[in-house]
Amino acid sequence: MFAEFLNRHPIVELLADPLPPLFPVAGEDAWNAVMPEHRAEITEQAKAWRGQPYPMRTASGFLAFVRDGSRQADEKPYFTRRRKLCWHVLDVCLNAEASLDEVVDGIWCVCEETSWVISAHNVNPIPGEPAARDYPLPDKNKPYIDLFSAQTGMILSLTGHLLGERLDAVSPLIAQRIREEIEARILRPFMEHDEFWWMGFRRSDLNNWTPWIISNIMVCACLAPTDREKLAALLDRACRMLDRWLDVMPEDGGCDEGAGYWNMAGGSLLDCLEILEKATGGRMTFWQDEKLRNILTFPLKAEIGGGWFVNFADCDARPFLSGERLQYAGEKLEDPALAAMGCRLRGTLSQQLNDVPHLTRLLDLLFHPAAEALPSAAPGDVWLPGLQLRVVRRGGMTLCCKGGHNGENHNHNDVGSFMLYADGQPVIVDAGNMVYTAKTFSDQRYTLWNTRAAYHNLPLIGGEEQQPGTEFAARDVRCLPDGLMLDIAGAYGWEAGVKSLQRTLSIIANDLFLQDEIDLVREAPVAWVFMFRDRPAVNGSVLNSGGVCLDIPDAFECSVEEIKVTDPRMARNYPGSLWRVLLTAPEANHFDIVWTFRREERHE
Repeated sequence: MFAEFLNRHPIVELLADPLPPLFPVAGEDAWNAVMPEHRAEITEQAKAWRGQPYPMRTASGFLAFVRDGSRQADEKPYFTRRRKLCWHVLDVCLNAEASLDEVVDGIWCVCEETSWVISAHNVNPIPGEPAARDYPLPDKNKPYIDLFSAQTGMILSLTGHLLGERLDAVSPLIAQRIREEIEARILRPFMEHDEFWWMGFRRSDLNNWTPWIISNIMVCACLAPTDREKLAALLDRACRMLDRWLDVMPEDGGCDEGAGYWNMAGGSLLDCLEILEKATGGRMTFWQDEKLRNILTFPLKAEIGGGWFVNFADCDARPFLSGERLQYAGEKLEDPALAAMGCRLRGTLSQQLNDVPHLTRLLDLLFHPAAEALPSAAPGDVWLPGLQLRVVRRGGMTLCCKGGHNGENHNHNDVGSFMLYADGQPVIVDAGNMVYTAKTFSDQRYTLWNTRAAYHNLPLIGGEEQQPGTEFAARDVRCLPDGLMLDIAGAYGWEAGVKSLQRTLSIIANDLFLQDEIDLVREAPVAWVFMFRDRPAVNGSVLNSGGVCLDIPDAFECSVEEIKVTDPRMARNYPGSLWRVLLTAPEANHFDIVWTFRREERHE
């Protein structure tokens, strides 16, 4: 898409002269107009950070990733440094008496780091390349660009842009150091190397890395003191990489990483579109492109309500979404529902830095005021054929179900799984994500319980569960007026002996009907797994949980397992415990069962 446009309209001919500033610099009137609540939050946060030393980022902390699988040993000091620096930069922009030394110390600390890459991303994971354990420490002579090195470049570029004159008053060497490090670690490697996997030259299975990294590199490029030809070449190269990412995105705009990754995927694409529009003085815009519109509006389709979102894969059930970015997208697309959603979710400045220290998003929030509150549009049903995601809302019940395959980005083995909400509250859930460790993105990923089919709302066939890989996929997927029909036999390995497993999910008259018709090559027991949010009460042959009843057939065994949620990331969504129910049928080679999840009668 971008390449087609640029082949007809070379970007060097489109660039504005001079380039408009991305954000107002310190001392401009815009900083005096910062909203009082934002001004108070910046002052309070800067005061809390003031006097705390920038933490050491050590070799042993970096080595912890390959020694014992810990990402936090390196990431905690890494992100703490950047958050502290961001707060002090904002404080200096707002308050003339703020300490500039806190900013200078932060700049120096970050510039002195051997690498801006976090320990978990130290090796460029191209098939056939050495594993991380073979290169446990970074090589400063071979700078790699990962998500957070690009983001670090963005933070330093903006720091130099916002505080340029004040930094020069301390020493011109500070701004010079920022420019040199960004050139050496970001801009030059971006232009000279083709082997970084997220560029799309060596791999086609791209994900949020591509737009996220490129959006931050675009900021670095636009703020670097460079000539038009060099900037044009960089932006042109970036756009052609974005094309490679767009090629792997479905036409319906669905993100297989989940709504929680929209900030980094669709939201970063939005950042790129905004930068291109500004840099070209409005000559390069794509707001009417249908595929881009679908990508940008995906969170609207994945929203359940009350802060809950469809959360297949590594998505959190209650993710942080950058509301200002959603509002901006809604305004650009002239989509009132998306803009209203963004206004509801704008959040605080702290949330922008606590997610990941994304300084541009915080500045967007400061200088793009919320629009007048609009009523929320009544959500409708959703069918995304590329993602094979179905959302059905009937009365107070919401069904979320999916097909797809088990080689998706951030995959959980969950083909055919579903979630059920009643009156906006979770009843049957996907446990979602946990704090990342070395296992999370390794050959041990499916030793983690939250990624396994055995802990999703799926049947176990003779004790066998679904397997990972693109070949383990749904077949004959059909969108129904009230739900979804699909054959999920192909998601199981040959050991399970599944000839067909026809699953039909539908909401009718405010009840969820789940029908599984299973044909096996040999007799085997089948156990249905249901992950409940609330403790189930089993009274005879009836199970009750979250205002929903389920009948248990006479011949079935019922077991209830409490899963204490000890992981801090999962606990933000599901504090306390989750409850895993297994309903096991005797051995047979054919099953045809309908599970009916009935709403309990309510008496006013």
